[in-house]
Amino acid sequence: MTRTLLSAAIALCLTATGALAQDWTLNPDTSRLAFGSVKNHNIGEVHTFEGLSGTVSSDGNVVVEIPLTSVATNIDIRNERLREHVFAGAPTATLTGAIDMAELKSLRPGKSDIIEMDAVLSFLGQDVDVFTELFVVRTSAHSVMVTTNDMVMLTTEDLGIDAGIDILQQLANLEDITRVTPVTIRFVFER
Repeated sequence: MTRTLLSAAIALCLTATGALAQDWTLNPDTSRLAFGSVKNHNIGEVHTFEGLSGTVSSDGNVVVEIPLTSVATNIDIRNERLREHVFAGAPTATLTGAIDMAELKSLRPGKSDIIEMDAVLSFLGQDVDVFTELFVVRTSAHSVMVTTNDMVMLTTEDLGIDAGIDILQQLANLEDITRVTPVTIRFVFER
């Protein structure tokens, strides 16, 4: 989900125009990373991070920074509790990856493709491997949009945040909070 998503998006833009020597930048206003949670067995909620940033270099290296302090759950006290107890005050998480720019050369404006990607999410001092299919659309000669083709499922155990989720559950007096979270992305890269 992390570096491969970003890499794919920028690579598509670069190769489709022959601009292999240029870097691509994530547009934070049109990009989104969302994750879901379910509490008390059947109450589902969607949360996001704001102010994403990232680049894809001309050689296919992708880096996306996720500001954990920007978590937006629509409830201020929950935002604060997530930052304190789940994210442990960490400022950011980072998605990284690399892509083969030549694979994406044929994508032209208005065309789309599905690409399989491996990525690494560096989150709270550990690296989590993520595999996903990406739906890539070349929106213009100067931009590309990358979305998850399906949801990516991450477990709280893999992320190392079970103890923080336990604290949230106690503070909110909840019966349960699911330990698997679906994640979706929409990244727009511009040259």
